[in-house]
Amino acid sequence: MAYIQAADVGLTFRPANREAVPALRGLSLEVARGEFLSLVGPSGCGKSTFLNILLGLLRPDAGEVRIGGRPIAGPASDRAMVFQEFGLLPWRTVLANVELGLELKGVPPAERHARAMDLVGLVGLRGFERHYPHELSGGMKQRVGLARALATDPDVLLMDEPFAALDAQTRDQMQAELLQIWGQSKKTVIFVTHSIEEAAYLSDRVIVVSARPGRTKDVIPVRLPRPRDYEMRLSPEFNELRLRIWKALKEELAVTRVGDVPAA
Repeated sequence: MAYIQAADVGLTFRPANREAVPALRGLSLEVARGEFLSLVGPSGCGKSTFLNILLGLLRPDAGEVRIGGRPIAGPASDRAMVFQEFGLLPWRTVLANVELGLELKGVPPAERHARAMDLVGLVGLRGFERHYPHELSGGMKQRVGLARALATDPDVLLMDEPFAALDAQTRDQMQAELLQIWGQSKKTVIFVTHSIEEAAYLSDRVIVVSARPGRTKDVIPVRLPRPRDYEMRLSPEFNELRLRIWKALKEELAVTRVGDVPAA
């Protein structure tokens, strides 16, 4: 049985005194334990909304989402999110930011310090433990965010365009480091991105999400060998995979451009 199951998930936002906005309608997918799954789709198609449902911050008004066979009832320590905006507390050092989740769980100081130090080393920030966020580059801030998410040892790591704000070289480096960390931890990862190349490079499978309201349009397996390196992106197999994802996505981008909403 799949570890994460989403069946016909729908969610419509109904703000007061404004028109209702259907974000998701009939989105279904399954994720195996330890799988790296990416979601790609047009802007506004509900990808981030779905992550927030998985995190337990939003409740769908149709369908159901289960993790380990249990319905999601709210936020829990088995899930953690890495955000695009870093979300670091500016008054806390690197080490204190990484310790935050452990502190909220009541982990004793010595234990959370040791755990945080291990993770600072894992993400390549040894020597920056006492630095503050304003003293770090974008890539370093994202490493802190990743370490903070890993600190509570979640089963599921949700990543919402975590590298979108980074320059191209730093983004490539962070992708490689993420794959290395994932290979060691074997977390179940659901990764949202607008980059076809990033999705193809990182993933075991790629889910193409339709234009709003989001639904599962295509499920594309990635049969490239692991471990992966940058040179693999130059191979004919990688380019064929990129083309397949693009063909599934381009119709949805066209719908978004003309402002239409596809029928359910």
